[in-house]
Amino acid sequence: MFDAEGYRQRNVVEHCFNRLEQFRDLATRYAKRAAYYQAEHTIAAIVLSLR
Repeated sequence: MFDAEGYRQRNVVEHCFNRLEQFRDLATRYAKRAAYYQAEHTIAAIVLSLR
């Protein structure tokens, strides 16, 4: 059974991840510590929201 609303929400999440992977550090996971990785995600999300 096809769930249109579920597909729409999944599509939004996938597009968000694809945009975040444009940042090289996030795509290759250069940060070794979880706190640094989380901080990079936060900064990337802020930059994307300001565009």
